[in-house]
Amino acid sequence: MYSESDSIEKLLVSLIKMVGKNNEKIDELTKRVRQLEIASKEQQVNRVYSFIAEPPRPNSSRKEYART
Repeated sequence: MYSESDSIEKLLVSLIKMVGKNNEKIDELTKRVRQLEIASKEQQVNRVYSFIAEPPRPNSSRKEYART
């Protein structure tokens, strides 16, 4: 049979493994968030705005303007 100290030691080892796995997941999530932040900032800096207007209609008597 296991003694109480053996049970506590196994429980502690199990807890340490769980915390380690959670820390790995948090580190990976933090890394992904940083990647998204960097990508978002790069897109804001390099963003090109383009406006598309409808082509003029052949039978239309009024002028078509592009929205800006």
